Amino acid sequence: MLQLVVHRSTRQIGGNCVELSVGGDRIVLDCGRPLDAAADAIGLLPPTLDVHRACHGVLISHPHQDHYGLLQELPPDWPVYSGAATQALMRLTAGIFGTSPVRDYRAWANDQPLQLGPFRITPWLTDHSAFDAYMLLIEAAGRRVLYSGDFRIHGRKAALVRQMIGHPPENLDVLLLEGTNLGGNKTTTSEALLERQFETLFRETPGRVFVCWSAQNIDRTVTLYRACLRTQRTLVVDLYTAEVLELLAAAGRIPQAGWRNLKIVITRAFARIYEAKGRGDFVHRMAQQGISARQLTVSPERWVIMTRPSLIGDMRRKGVRPTSDDAWSYSQWSGYLEKPDGIRLRRWFEEGGARARHIHTSGHASGTDLRAFAAAMRPKTLVPIHGAAWDTDAAGFANVRRLEDGELLSI
Repeated sequence: MLQLVVHRSTRQIGGNCVELSVGGDRIVLDCGRPLDAAADAIGLLPPTLDVHRACHGVLISHPHQDHYGLLQELPPDWPVYSGAATQALMRLTAGIFGTSPVRDYRAWANDQPLQLGPFRITPWLTDHSAFDAYMLLIEAAGRRVLYSGDFRIHGRKAALVRQMIGHPPENLDVLLLEGTNLGGNKTTTSEALLERQFETLFRETPGRVFVCWSAQNIDRTVTLYRACLRTQRTLVVDLYTAEVLELLAAAGRIPQAGWRNLKIVITRAFARIYEAKGRGDFVHRMAQQGISARQLTVSPERWVIMTRPSLIGDMRRKGVRPTSDDAWSYSQWSGYLEKPDGIRLRRWFEEGGARARHIHTSGHASGTDLRAFAAAMRPKTLVPIHGAAWDTDAAGFANVRRLEDGELLSI
Protein backbone atom coordinates (compact mmCIF):
# COMPACT_ATOMS: atom_id res chain seq x y z
CA MET A 1 0.00 0.00 0.00
CA LEU A 2 1.24 3.47 -0.89
CA GLN A 3 0.96 6.01 1.91
CA LEU A 4 1.30 9.78 1.76
CA VAL A 5 2.01 12.35 4.47
CA VAL A 6 2.27 16.08 3.86
CA HIS A 7 4.50 17.04 6.78
CA ARG A 8 4.22 20.75 5.98
CA SER A 9 2.36 23.03 3.50
CA THR A 10 -1.27 21.86 3.64
CA ARG A 11 -2.31 25.31 4.91
CA GLN A 12 0.56 27.62 4.06
CA ILE A 13 2.57 28.80 1.09
CA GLY A 14 6.05 27.32 1.03
CA GLY A 15 7.94 25.05 3.37
CA ASN A 16 6.94 21.98 1.35
CA CYS A 17 7.79 18.57 2.80
CA VAL A 18 5.94 15.48 1.54
CA GLU A 19 6.67 11.82 2.29
CA LEU A 20 5.60 8.77 0.27
CA SER A 21 6.10 5.30 1.73
CA VAL A 22 5.56 1.65 0.92
CA GLY A 23 6.16 -0.53 3.96
CA GLY A 24 9.58 0.43 5.29
CA ASP A 25 10.64 2.20 2.08
CA ARG A 26 10.14 5.92 1.64
CA ILE A 27 11.09 9.04 -0.30
CA VAL A 28 10.68 12.73 0.55
CA LEU A 29 9.53 15.37 -1.93
CA ASP A 30 11.16 18.72 -1.11
CA CYS A 31 12.30 19.90 2.29
CA GLY A 32 11.64 23.62 2.29
CA ARG A 33 12.28 26.41 4.73
CA PRO A 34 9.07 28.18 5.82
CA LEU A 35 8.78 31.61 4.26
CA ASP A 36 8.08 33.26 7.60
CA ALA A 37 11.08 31.70 9.40
CA ALA A 38 13.70 34.06 10.79
CA ALA A 39 16.97 34.06 8.85
CA ASP A 40 18.90 32.57 11.78
CA ALA A 41 16.21 30.11 12.91
CA ILE A 42 17.21 26.44 13.25
CA GLY A 43 15.37 23.26 14.19
CA LEU A 44 12.64 23.90 11.63
CA LEU A 45 12.06 20.36 10.36
CA PRO A 46 8.39 19.32 10.63
CA PRO A 47 7.95 17.39 13.89
CA THR A 48 6.19 14.51 12.11
CA LEU A 49 9.17 13.79 9.82
CA ASP A 50 11.11 10.87 11.33
CA VAL A 51 14.80 11.50 10.64
CA HIS A 52 15.90 8.27 12.35
CA ARG A 53 14.61 5.94 9.63
CA ALA A 54 16.32 5.32 6.30
CA CYS A 55 15.20 7.20 3.21
CA HIS A 56 15.82 6.30 -0.45
CA GLY A 57 16.16 9.95 -1.37
CA VAL A 58 15.02 13.56 -1.05
CA LEU A 59 13.69 14.86 -4.37
CA ILE A 60 14.04 18.62 -4.84
CA SER A 61 11.58 20.02 -7.38
CA HIS A 62 13.38 23.35 -7.91
CA PRO A 63 16.00 25.64 -6.34
CA HIS A 64 13.87 27.93 -4.18
CA GLN A 65 14.56 28.04 -0.45
CA ASP A 66 10.95 27.22 0.46
CA HIS A 67 11.52 23.87 -1.29
CA TYR A 68 15.11 22.99 -0.33
CA GLY A 69 16.14 25.31 2.50
CA LEU A 70 16.15 22.68 5.28
CA LEU A 71 18.33 20.10 3.55
CA GLN A 72 21.20 20.86 5.93
CA GLU A 73 19.03 19.64 8.84
CA LEU A 74 18.48 16.20 7.31
CA PRO A 75 20.73 13.17 7.98
CA PRO A 76 23.88 13.34 5.83
CA ASP A 77 23.35 9.81 4.46
CA TRP A 78 20.04 10.70 2.79
CA PRO A 79 20.84 11.18 -0.92
CA VAL A 80 19.45 14.26 -2.66
CA TYR A 81 18.05 14.12 -6.21
CA SER A 82 17.30 17.08 -8.47
CA GLY A 83 17.93 18.47 -11.91
CA ALA A 84 21.60 19.15 -12.68
CA ALA A 85 21.06 22.93 -12.90
CA THR A 86 19.17 22.91 -9.59
CA GLN A 87 22.12 21.15 -7.99
CA ALA A 88 24.53 23.72 -9.40
CA LEU A 89 22.42 26.68 -8.23
CA MET A 90 22.04 25.29 -4.70
CA ARG A 91 25.78 24.71 -4.44
CA LEU A 92 26.53 28.19 -5.77
CA THR A 93 24.18 29.88 -3.29
CA ALA A 94 25.62 27.84 -0.42
CA GLY A 95 29.19 28.65 -1.43
CA ILE A 96 28.66 32.41 -1.72
CA PHE A 97 26.25 33.11 1.12
CA GLY A 98 27.63 30.74 3.72
CA THR A 99 24.93 28.09 4.09
CA SER A 100 26.07 24.52 4.59
CA PRO A 101 26.77 22.65 1.35
CA VAL A 102 24.42 19.77 0.62
CA ARG A 103 25.89 16.28 0.53
CA ASP A 104 25.58 13.45 -1.99
CA TYR A 105 23.79 15.14 -4.89
CA ARG A 106 22.50 12.96 -7.70
CA ALA A 107 21.07 14.47 -10.87
CA TRP A 108 18.11 13.22 -12.87
CA ALA A 109 17.34 13.85 -16.53
CA ASN A 110 14.09 15.29 -17.84
CA ASP A 111 11.50 12.64 -18.77
CA GLN A 112 13.88 9.81 -17.79
CA PRO A 113 12.44 7.49 -15.11
CA LEU A 114 14.46 6.98 -11.95
CA GLN A 115 14.02 3.90 -9.74
CA LEU A 116 14.48 4.33 -5.98
CA GLY A 117 13.52 1.12 -4.20
CA PRO A 118 9.85 0.49 -5.05
CA PHE A 119 9.38 4.05 -6.37
CA ARG A 120 9.55 4.88 -10.06
CA ILE A 121 9.95 8.65 -10.46
CA THR A 122 9.62 10.53 -13.74
CA PRO A 123 10.66 14.21 -13.62
CA TRP A 124 9.02 16.58 -16.11
CA LEU A 125 10.50 20.01 -16.72
CA THR A 126 7.89 22.71 -16.14
CA ASP A 127 7.31 26.48 -16.30
CA HIS A 128 8.16 28.44 -13.15
CA SER A 129 10.09 31.54 -12.13
CA ALA A 130 12.78 29.22 -10.75
CA PHE A 131 15.11 27.79 -13.38
CA ASP A 132 15.09 23.98 -13.77
CA ALA A 133 11.73 23.37 -12.05
CA TYR A 134 10.03 19.97 -12.32
CA MET A 135 6.78 18.17 -11.76
CA LEU A 136 7.25 14.62 -10.49
CA LEU A 137 5.25 11.51 -11.35
CA ILE A 138 5.69 8.84 -8.67
CA GLU A 139 4.56 5.25 -9.29
CA ALA A 140 4.62 2.62 -6.54
CA ALA A 141 2.47 -0.24 -5.23
CA GLY A 142 0.24 0.01 -8.32
CA ARG A 143 -0.60 3.67 -7.63
CA ARG A 144 0.29 6.91 -9.46
CA VAL A 145 0.88 10.29 -7.78
CA LEU A 146 1.65 13.56 -9.57
CA TYR A 147 3.44 16.25 -7.54
CA SER A 148 2.99 19.61 -9.26
CA GLY A 149 5.79 21.38 -7.41
CA ASP A 150 5.47 25.08 -8.28
CA PHE A 151 4.42 25.98 -11.82
CA ARG A 152 2.73 28.53 -14.06
CA ILE A 153 1.45 28.72 -17.64
CA HIS A 154 2.52 32.26 -18.55
CA GLY A 155 6.33 32.12 -18.50
CA ARG A 156 8.85 31.35 -21.20
CA LYS A 157 8.34 27.57 -20.78
CA ALA A 158 4.53 27.70 -20.82
CA ALA A 159 4.44 25.30 -23.77
CA LEU A 160 5.65 22.50 -21.49
CA VAL A 161 2.57 22.78 -19.27
CA ARG A 162 0.19 23.24 -22.20
CA GLN A 163 1.60 20.09 -23.75
CA MET A 164 0.98 18.23 -20.50
CA ILE A 165 -2.60 19.52 -20.32
CA GLY A 166 -3.15 18.27 -23.87
CA HIS A 167 -1.59 14.86 -23.11
CA PRO A 168 -2.03 14.25 -19.37
CA PRO A 169 -0.69 11.18 -17.56
CA GLU A 170 -3.35 8.51 -17.34
CA ASN A 171 -5.02 7.03 -14.26
CA LEU A 172 -3.74 9.42 -11.62
CA ASP A 173 -4.68 8.34 -8.13
CA VAL A 174 -3.50 11.55 -6.45
CA LEU A 175 -2.61 15.03 -7.64
CA LEU A 176 -0.62 17.06 -5.10
CA LEU A 177 -1.44 20.54 -6.40
CA GLU A 178 0.05 23.90 -5.41
CA GLY A 179 -2.40 26.76 -4.83
CA THR A 180 -0.23 29.82 -4.23
CA ASN A 181 -2.40 32.26 -6.17
CA LEU A 182 -5.80 31.08 -4.96
CA GLY A 183 -7.70 33.80 -3.12
CA GLY A 184 -5.38 36.54 -4.37
CA ASN A 185 -5.01 38.97 -7.23
CA LYS A 186 -1.38 38.64 -8.27
CA THR A 187 -0.65 39.56 -11.87
CA THR A 188 -0.20 36.59 -14.19
CA THR A 189 0.53 38.31 -17.48
CA SER A 190 3.09 36.79 -19.81
CA GLU A 191 6.82 37.49 -19.84
CA ALA A 192 6.32 38.66 -23.43
CA LEU A 193 3.97 41.41 -22.20
CA LEU A 194 6.45 42.36 -19.48
CA GLU A 195 9.12 42.69 -22.14
CA ARG A 196 6.98 45.25 -23.98
CA GLN A 197 6.22 47.11 -20.73
CA PHE A 198 9.90 47.36 -19.88
CA GLU A 199 10.66 48.51 -23.41
CA THR A 200 8.12 51.33 -23.01
CA LEU A 201 9.59 52.30 -19.63
CA PHE A 202 13.11 52.38 -21.05
CA ARG A 203 12.06 54.57 -23.99
CA GLU A 204 10.12 57.11 -21.93
CA THR A 205 12.72 57.53 -19.16
CA PRO A 206 15.35 60.21 -19.83
CA GLY A 207 17.75 58.88 -17.19
CA ARG A 208 18.65 55.51 -15.71
CA VAL A 209 16.22 52.71 -14.98
CA PHE A 210 16.90 50.74 -11.79
CA VAL A 211 15.29 47.29 -11.62
CA CYS A 212 15.03 44.92 -8.66
CA TRP A 213 14.65 41.24 -9.58
CA SER A 214 15.93 37.85 -8.44
CA ALA A 215 19.24 36.74 -9.96
CA GLN A 216 17.86 33.22 -10.36
CA ASN A 217 14.74 34.36 -12.23
CA ILE A 218 16.27 33.70 -15.64
CA ASP A 219 13.01 34.46 -17.45
CA ARG A 220 13.14 37.99 -16.03
CA THR A 221 16.82 38.47 -16.91
CA VAL A 222 16.07 37.44 -20.50
CA THR A 223 13.05 39.77 -20.58
CA LEU A 224 15.13 42.73 -19.42
CA TYR A 225 18.03 41.95 -21.75
CA ARG A 226 15.75 41.72 -24.78
CA ALA A 227 14.11 45.04 -23.85
CA CYS A 228 17.58 46.60 -23.56
CA LEU A 229 18.55 45.39 -27.02
CA ARG A 230 15.45 47.00 -28.51
CA THR A 231 16.10 50.34 -26.82
CA GLN A 232 19.91 50.50 -27.16
CA ARG A 233 20.39 50.37 -23.42
CA THR A 234 22.93 48.28 -21.49
CA LEU A 235 21.83 45.86 -18.76
CA VAL A 236 24.10 46.05 -15.70
CA VAL A 237 24.12 43.05 -13.32
CA ASP A 238 26.11 42.20 -10.19
CA LEU A 239 28.75 39.51 -9.68
CA TYR A 240 26.34 36.91 -8.29
CA THR A 241 23.95 37.31 -11.24
CA ALA A 242 26.88 37.06 -13.64
CA GLU A 243 27.90 33.76 -12.06
CA VAL A 244 24.35 32.41 -12.18
CA LEU A 245 24.23 33.20 -15.91
CA GLU A 246 27.62 31.61 -16.53
CA LEU A 247 26.63 28.52 -14.56
CA LEU A 248 23.59 28.00 -16.79
CA ALA A 249 25.24 28.86 -20.10
CA ALA A 250 24.94 25.32 -21.42
CA ALA A 251 21.16 25.35 -20.92
CA GLY A 252 20.46 27.60 -23.90
CA ARG A 253 20.57 31.17 -25.12
CA ILE A 254 21.02 32.84 -21.73
CA PRO A 255 22.75 36.26 -21.61
CA GLN A 256 26.43 36.09 -20.67
CA ALA A 257 29.29 38.38 -19.67
CA GLY A 258 30.87 39.56 -22.89
CA TRP A 259 27.60 39.82 -24.81
CA ARG A 260 26.77 43.20 -26.25
CA ASN A 261 24.55 45.44 -24.10
CA LEU A 262 25.49 43.54 -20.93
CA LYS A 263 27.97 44.68 -18.26
CA ILE A 264 28.98 43.48 -14.80
CA VAL A 265 29.22 46.11 -12.05
CA ILE A 266 32.08 45.32 -9.69
CA THR A 267 31.16 46.59 -6.23
CA ARG A 268 33.44 46.49 -3.20
CA ALA A 269 31.05 44.54 -0.97
CA PHE A 270 30.45 41.69 -3.41
CA ALA A 271 34.10 41.58 -4.48
CA ARG A 272 35.11 41.14 -0.84
CA ILE A 273 32.60 38.32 -0.36
CA TYR A 274 34.00 36.48 -3.36
CA GLU A 275 37.61 37.05 -2.31
CA ALA A 276 36.84 35.83 1.23
CA LYS A 277 35.47 32.62 -0.29
CA GLY A 278 38.64 32.15 -2.33
CA ARG A 279 36.88 33.28 -5.51
CA GLY A 280 39.02 36.27 -6.38
CA ASP A 281 39.77 34.69 -9.75
CA PHE A 282 36.12 35.05 -10.72
CA VAL A 283 36.12 38.73 -9.76
CA HIS A 284 39.25 39.29 -11.86
CA ARG A 285 37.75 37.48 -14.84
CA MET A 286 34.46 39.38 -14.63
CA ALA A 287 36.35 42.66 -14.33
CA GLN A 288 37.39 42.15 -17.97
CA GLN A 289 33.72 42.74 -18.85
CA GLY A 290 33.02 44.89 -15.84
CA ILE A 291 32.51 48.51 -14.94
CA SER A 292 32.78 50.52 -11.75
CA ALA A 293 29.57 51.86 -10.24
CA ARG A 294 31.00 55.33 -10.87
CA GLN A 295 30.49 54.83 -14.61
CA LEU A 296 26.76 54.68 -14.00
CA THR A 297 26.81 58.42 -13.33
CA VAL A 298 27.86 59.11 -16.95
CA SER A 299 25.41 58.95 -19.88
CA PRO A 300 22.48 57.99 -17.62
CA GLU A 301 20.16 57.32 -20.58
CA ARG A 302 22.31 54.28 -21.38
CA TRP A 303 21.84 52.15 -18.27
CA VAL A 304 19.37 49.62 -16.87
CA ILE A 305 20.82 48.76 -13.47
CA MET A 306 20.17 45.74 -11.28
CA THR A 307 19.50 47.04 -7.77
CA ARG A 308 19.18 45.39 -4.39
CA PRO A 309 19.51 46.73 -0.83
CA SER A 310 23.00 45.25 -0.43
CA LEU A 311 24.27 47.31 -3.39
CA ILE A 312 23.02 50.71 -2.19
CA GLY A 313 26.04 51.46 0.02
CA ASP A 314 28.55 50.87 -2.78
CA MET A 315 26.42 52.82 -5.22
CA ARG A 316 26.28 55.82 -2.88
CA ARG A 317 30.05 55.78 -2.35
CA LYS A 318 30.56 55.96 -6.10
CA GLY A 319 28.17 58.88 -6.49
CA VAL A 320 25.18 56.92 -7.83
CA ARG A 321 22.00 58.49 -6.48
CA PRO A 322 18.52 58.32 -8.02
CA THR A 323 17.20 61.55 -9.55
CA SER A 324 13.88 62.76 -10.94
CA ASP A 325 15.11 61.81 -14.44
CA ASP A 326 15.43 58.17 -13.33
CA ALA A 327 12.84 55.44 -12.90
CA TRP A 328 12.81 52.29 -10.82
CA SER A 329 10.85 49.09 -11.10
CA TYR A 330 10.34 46.47 -8.42
CA SER A 331 10.09 43.26 -10.44
CA GLN A 332 9.28 40.94 -7.56
CA TRP A 333 6.31 40.33 -5.29
CA SER A 334 5.32 43.76 -3.96
CA GLY A 335 4.84 42.39 -0.43
CA TYR A 336 8.63 42.32 -0.02
CA LEU A 337 8.59 46.14 -0.11
CA GLU A 338 6.95 46.09 3.34
CA LYS A 339 9.96 44.24 4.82
CA PRO A 340 12.90 46.22 6.26
CA ASP A 341 15.08 45.77 3.16
CA GLY A 342 12.20 46.74 0.90
CA ILE A 343 11.44 49.86 2.96
CA ARG A 344 15.09 50.88 2.76
CA LEU A 345 15.14 50.36 -0.99
CA ARG A 346 11.95 52.30 -1.58
CA ARG A 347 13.13 55.18 0.62
CA TRP A 348 16.36 55.48 -1.40
CA PHE A 349 14.43 55.99 -4.63
CA GLU A 350 11.77 58.24 -3.10
CA GLU A 351 14.43 60.55 -1.62
CA GLY A 352 15.87 61.05 -5.12
CA GLY A 353 12.49 61.56 -6.77
CA ALA A 354 12.79 58.59 -9.14
CA ARG A 355 9.52 57.49 -10.75
CA ALA A 356 8.22 54.09 -9.59
CA ARG A 357 6.77 51.36 -11.83
CA HIS A 358 5.85 47.88 -10.60
CA ILE A 359 6.40 45.59 -13.59
CA HIS A 360 6.15 41.97 -12.55
CA THR A 361 4.27 38.74 -13.08
CA SER A 362 3.79 35.87 -10.67
CA GLY A 363 5.93 32.77 -10.69
CA HIS A 364 2.80 30.70 -10.02
CA ALA A 365 -0.29 29.72 -11.98
CA SER A 366 -3.47 31.78 -11.75
CA GLY A 367 -6.57 30.29 -10.14
CA THR A 368 -8.09 29.84 -13.61
CA ASP A 369 -5.01 27.98 -14.85
CA LEU A 370 -4.89 25.81 -11.71
CA ARG A 371 -8.48 24.75 -12.30
CA ALA A 372 -7.82 23.99 -15.96
CA PHE A 373 -4.75 21.95 -15.06
CA ALA A 374 -6.56 19.95 -12.37
CA ALA A 375 -9.49 19.24 -14.70
CA ALA A 376 -7.12 17.97 -17.39
CA MET A 377 -5.26 15.68 -14.96
CA ARG A 378 -8.52 14.04 -13.77
CA PRO A 379 -7.11 12.66 -10.48
CA LYS A 380 -9.18 10.36 -8.31
CA THR A 381 -8.05 12.52 -5.36
CA LEU A 382 -6.71 16.08 -5.33
CA VAL A 383 -4.61 16.92 -2.27
CA PRO A 384 -4.15 20.70 -1.85
CA ILE A 385 -0.74 22.01 -0.79
CA HIS A 386 1.34 25.22 -0.93
CA GLY A 387 -1.62 27.56 -0.52
CA ALA A 388 -3.36 29.66 2.12
CA ALA A 389 -6.82 29.90 0.52
CA TRP A 390 -7.75 26.31 -0.29
CA ASP A 391 -10.60 26.44 2.23
CA THR A 392 -12.15 29.58 0.75
CA ASP A 393 -11.36 29.33 -2.97
CA ALA A 394 -11.72 25.64 -3.85
CA ALA A 395 -14.78 26.00 -6.11
CA GLY A 396 -14.16 24.39 -9.49
CA PHE A 397 -11.83 21.67 -8.17
CA ALA A 398 -13.11 18.08 -8.06
CA ASN A 399 -12.36 15.23 -5.66
CA VAL A 400 -10.59 17.45 -3.12
CA ARG A 401 -9.26 15.77 0.02
CA ARG A 402 -8.10 18.28 2.62
CA LEU A 403 -5.32 17.02 4.87
CA GLU A 404 -3.71 18.47 7.95
CA ASP A 405 0.06 18.65 8.25
CA GLY A 406 1.27 15.24 9.39
CA GLU A 407 -1.97 13.40 8.53
CA LEU A 408 -1.58 9.97 6.89
CA LEU A 409 -3.41 9.20 3.65
CA SER A 410 -3.50 5.62 2.36
CA ILE A 411 -3.77 5.49 -1.42
